Amino acid sequence: MEIPVRNPRTGKVDDHIDGADTATVMAVAAHLRAGQLQWRALGLEGRAAALARFATALGDHGQAIVAALATDTGRQRIARMELDGVRGAIGGWIAATPGLLPEGWVQGRANPAIRHAPNWVPYDLVGVISPWNFPLTLSLIDAIPALLAGSAVLIKPSEVTPRFARPLADAVAAAGLGDVLALVLGGGGTGQALVDAVDCVCFTGSVSTGRKVAMQAAGRLIPSFLELGGKDPLIVLADADLDAAVTAALRGSVLATGQACQSIERIYVARPLYADFLSRLVEQAEAVRLNVPGSAKGELGPIIFARQAEILEHQIRDAVDQGARVLSGGVVEDHGGLWLRPTILVDVTHDMAVMREETFGPLLPVMPFDSEEEAITLANDGQYGLSAAVFAGDLDRAAALARRLVAGAVSLNDAALTALFHEAPKQSFRESGLGPSRMGLDGYTRFFRRQALIAQTGRPLPLSAFAEET
Repeated sequence: MEIPVRNPRTGKVDDHIDGADTATVMAVAAHLRAGQLQWRALGLEGRAAALARFATALGDHGQAIVAALATDTGRQRIARMELDGVRGAIGGWIAATPGLLPEGWVQGRANPAIRHAPNWVPYDLVGVISPWNFPLTLSLIDAIPALLAGSAVLIKPSEVTPRFARPLADAVAAAGLGDVLALVLGGGGTGQALVDAVDCVCFTGSVSTGRKVAMQAAGRLIPSFLELGGKDPLIVLADADLDAAVTAALRGSVLATGQACQSIERIYVARPLYADFLSRLVEQAEAVRLNVPGSAKGELGPIIFARQAEILEHQIRDAVDQGARVLSGGVVEDHGGLWLRPTILVDVTHDMAVMREETFGPLLPVMPFDSEEEAITLANDGQYGLSAAVFAGDLDRAAALARRLVAGAVSLNDAALTALFHEAPKQSFRESGLGPSRMGLDGYTRFFRRQALIAQTGRPLPLSAFAEET
């Protein structure tokens, strides 16, 4: 099935992919399963050496990968950051994993004659279904630790941003990993076939699609690791550094055009700071430049997925119809592709879609609060629990408030730190996800099943030991 691919900078369909059918997905999966046996037998050191070669191959093919990512997303600098970040992550995982898994015999507490030891068994084949907002990063953020663990990996990138898959496949082949790492292109049907072909699945995307993946995986009794939507709040307390809070709020909401699950999408400001915060936020927002006509200059790229522009327009219109005011931005601009300047909304309430539904764009709705209790109640009001942020003059006070938020990670005196710092394990709360953390060392250990070896070092008990006679 031929699937058209739209260029987000021009708005034109200028490419296509052929969607892999079920038979193709199953054939690729079978090939990977065969290769996984030898891959696991290499041991950690051998797999680390192979992944180091992959990092080199990514660099050798970097120009083509970055060019494809820039076409996919309309972002040049972030495309380069994706490539550099993945290469750095490979080195980080290689350095972190030796000695991580407990080994060796442990004497039993209840019966010293019995000892036990763990055996760490990787899943044979891990499936990865990745989204369109960070195509390379979110295709490999799960794949790299899974490969290091000894699994083979099958990736289905988003059909919205698939161009990077071609040069990435060239790098995979150059590194000699084609027997354990492969990509299949296609839409929802290809994704469904992938879930039926693997032993565990990692999915990043919307809550609605994540539910379908989880239900399909549950039907096969395989684990699903889900990183889903968010509606991240930022709380600014009265003693916060105002300039720092404004800077972080804007960056956390607008970076990558707000097309990131950990973007700040709700801002709550202590009433004594509210007017000054808004004045400074509007000033900074209006200084943000669109990167048109080319991507070499400017901070704000296009809306990658055209349907997302409709969601943004709906949320703005719904808010205004219910009494909200737009202080900056507010209009989707057509420059071939679609752009939206940072849009600051005030007089908002939690009855509005912009305060309850995931936005995935540069909208900054701002509400005042009169007490910390009110701020916590507002921040916790919703279906999501991905991440959050708190600004306060005292770090301990910020941390105390953060511990009361329903969120898997809370940035203190900054925003969206989970996009920049991957070493802290965290899980998604509520409908924002399922399963162990992809951050920190948990991102590696989740790809193992733990087998117990239990040894009798004395004499086995005879049947007579269990006789009913007293």
